[in-house]
Amino acid sequence: MKKPYQMLLKPLAVAITTAGLLVGCGSDDNKSSSTSTAAVADTEDTALAFDASNYTTATITVDGENMTVRQYSMVYVANPIAMASANRMGSTSVVTNPYIYQTMIVTVPEASLENQTTALYFMVNNGGWFNSPATASVTDGGSYVSTSDSDNVGAALKAGYVLVDVGTRSRGLRAEDGTYAGKAPAPVVDAKAAIRYLRLNDSLMPGSAERIIVNGTSGGGGLTSAIAASGNSTDFLPFLDAIGAAGVTGSGDTLASTIKDDVFAAVAYCPINNLGNADAGYEWQYNAIRSDSNTGAISGVAYSAGPQPAASAEIAATFPEYLAGLGLKLDDGTSLTTDNINDEIVAQLKAEIERQIAAGVAVPAYGENFSVTQRGVTSEVINDWLVLSGSGTSATVESIDFEKFLKFVTTPIALKTVVAFDATAVNGNTSVSGETNLFGNENYEYSNFTAWSWDNNEVVADGSGTDDTGVTWADYMSSSDGEDLATQLKLINPLSYLNTDADSAPHWYIRHGMIDRDTAFAMQLALYTAVKNDPNVQDVSFKLPYLVPHSGNYDVQEAFAWIKETLDAAN
Repeated sequence: MKKPYQMLLKPLAVAITTAGLLVGCGSDDNKSSSTSTAAVADTEDTALAFDASNYTTATITVDGENMTVRQYSMVYVANPIAMASANRMGSTSVVTNPYIYQTMIVTVPEASLENQTTALYFMVNNGGWFNSPATASVTDGGSYVSTSDSDNVGAALKAGYVLVDVGTRSRGLRAEDGTYAGKAPAPVVDAKAAIRYLRLNDSLMPGSAERIIVNGTSGGGGLTSAIAASGNSTDFLPFLDAIGAAGVTGSGDTLASTIKDDVFAAVAYCPINNLGNADAGYEWQYNAIRSDSNTGAISGVAYSAGPQPAASAEIAATFPEYLAGLGLKLDDGTSLTTDNINDEIVAQLKAEIERQIAAGVAVPAYGENFSVTQRGVTSEVINDWLVLSGSGTSATVESIDFEKFLKFVTTPIALKTVVAFDATAVNGNTSVSGETNLFGNENYEYSNFTAWSWDNNEVVADGSGTDDTGVTWADYMSSSDGEDLATQLKLINPLSYLNTDADSAPHWYIRHGMIDRDTAFAMQLALYTAVKNDPNVQDVSFKLPYLVPHSGNYDVQEAFAWIKETLDAAN
C-alpha cells in the first residue's frame, strides 16, 4: 500500500514555472520587511515575486457609495498540482482551471493601495472540509452593505481591509494523474503556503501580513482553527516544500524556514475541528437522548432496530479518557473532564440567554414556544428546559435542564446518524459520507480514521479496515501506514498545536450556534478551553449565539467591532 503522502512528496513529473501562472499586486517603498523580494531565499521564492502591474479594476458600491477596487490573482506556490475533477457536496465537476485550488484572489480598495498597515482579511471556504477553488467575494458591479449583520465582505471593504479569497485543496479532488489529491493535511498546507506568499511579498503589497485575520465556517472554521493554532510548526515543512511554498529551504532533515506562517487572529464559526475525536465527542454528548424521533434510519432500518445504539454507546465510552488526557484547565485550575464539561456548557448558555434578555429579546417562559428556524423552515418548539426568574430586561436564568435542552436542539433537525464523521463503509453507510475521504492513501477514495469505524468496515477492496488490511485498528496504527494516518489527523487538529511550542494566534473569536447539532458542544468547549490555556493567546471571545443554527458570518457587526478593537489595541 502506498503511503498517504506519496503524492505530496514525490518529485513532480513536470516542473511548472509560476511566472506564467500568477499576476501580482502593488508595492510601497516605505514598508520594511525581512521577507521582501530583495532578500529572497531560493529560486522558488524568486518565482513567487509579486508583479504589481497586472491587475483588474472593479467598480462596486458599498452602502450605496461607489468604490473602486483592484483585484489580483496569483498561484501562490511554485509547484502547483494540476487538478482534473472535483466532487463537492455530492456533485462532481470537471476542473477547467487546473491550478484554481492553489490560487488566491486579493481585492484592495483603491483608498488602501498605499496603506501598509491595514489588515488582511483571509477567507477560507471549506464547508464540510471540502475542496475550495479560489472565487472572488467581490465582483464588478456588486453591491455591499457594511452595516448588515450578514455581509462580512461589505464590512471588510468599508474598514479598508485587504480581502484575500483563498483556494485550497481538500477532500473530493482528483489530480490529472488520477490520484486523490486533496488528502489531509492539504488544506492546512495550502493555506499556510498562501500566508507565506503574503509574507514573502509583504513589502510590495498593500496591507500588513503581520495582521492576517483568518475567517471560516464549519469545515472552514475547523481549517481556520488549525491554521491559527499551528503557526510556524516545522511539522508542515515537508509538505510545504513539496508544493514549492515560499520560504522553505534545504531538504530532508535539513529543511528550514525563512518565512513565518503564523497569523494575528482567527474568526471561526461552528468549527468542525479535531476530526479524529469528533465522533467520540458527538456520541458522548447525544447518546442518552438518541431515539427514532431524532436519529434517522440507515438502509431502511430504524435507529432502535439496528446497530446504531450499540455503536453509539461503544464510541461514546472512549470520550472521557480522551478528554481527561488533554490536561485542560478551567479558570479556577480544575481539570476539564466529562464530570464538569456539561456544567461549563450550561454556564455559556445561561450567559448568552441573559445577554439576550438584557438586550430586550423576548425569551419564551417555561411552557411557551421557541420559534426556531433551521434550513429555511420555521418550527415552534416548546420550552420545557429553561426556567426564568424575574421579568423584563432584568430577568435571569433560574435553571436549565441540559438533557431536555439537547432534545430541544435535535427537534427541528435530526442528529447525524451513527457514525457521524467517519461513517463510510460501516453499518450500511457504504457511500462516501462524513469526512472519511479527507484521509488515507492517494490511490484510494477514503480511509476510516477512527477505531470503531476501521474495525467495523464492511466494504471489500476499499483499502480500509480490518477486512482489507487483515489488521485491527490498534495494529494498523502501530505500522508505518498507520503512522502516516496519525500524522494526517495531527496536522489538521488545532488541539495538537495549542499549548505547544507552535506560535498560536494571539486573538480568537469562536462562535457555535445554540441550536447547532453538527458537532458536539463538548468539542467546542474543549477547543475554547485549549485556546484559553495557551500562553500565546491574549484574548478569546467565545459564545453560543441564541437560537443560531449551523452557520457563519451572522453577527458581522459584533465580529468586526471585535476585530477593530483587537487591531487598535495592537497598535
